[in-house]
Amino acid sequence: MKMARVLVVEDESAIAELIAVNLRHQGMLAILAPDGDAAQKAIDEVLPDVILLDWMLPGHSGLVLARRWRADARTKAIPILMLTARGDEPDKVAGLDAGADDYITKPFSTQELLARIRAVLRRRAPEQASDWVGVGDLQLDGATHRVTFQDKALKLGPTEFKLLNYLMHHAERVHSRSQLLDRVWGDHVFIEERTVDVHVKRLREALGEAGTMVETVRGVGYRITSKT
Repeated sequence: MKMARVLVVEDESAIAELIAVNLRHQGMLAILAPDGDAAQKAIDEVLPDVILLDWMLPGHSGLVLARRWRADARTKAIPILMLTARGDEPDKVAGLDAGADDYITKPFSTQELLARIRAVLRRRAPEQASDWVGVGDLQLDGATHRVTFQDKALKLGPTEFKLLNYLMHHAERVHSRSQLLDRVWGDHVFIEERTVDVHVKRLREALGEAGTMVETVRGVGYRITSKT
């Protein structure tokens, strides 16, 4: 079994070393980077299996780095866990919106951090988009990763594409946030259900006029419908 590579982007050496020691005890390989430049160099050499990314870094912040790696085809699928001293809801949402899969607030328990890392490493592969599906005038082609509405091409991020793919393949059905987390992000992912709300908002924005097709069912969850 391949040893998991964990890139730890943290400028506080004491915290970075503590994380590294615990990762090694779990049979993982820790690569330490004190800033964005060192992290990018490590990524250019060998892709990690997961990235632990501190929010406050010298030079580029963790938010800037998360956005950069999410926009790069080579790194967009790597799970990013953001380490932050910012515990307020708007800051957490900002981290998720930048592309982080999860966040953990300092000071944190090393056991909780390890549990979250293990969760993203062992999660089942979420449903893959591999065929065409249409709902009303909205069409999605899984093979080419294209989405159109009334024959106009739409640009979606990778998570929004997977979310739309799942909703369209199960049109008119209501899905709870926990169901969407399991089926879109993958089983065993240790993240809050608030993540789903953030990505549904982004999906609606990306869909433009078709955004109203994604309905909120109060107290239950979300569905996509052809009835606009």
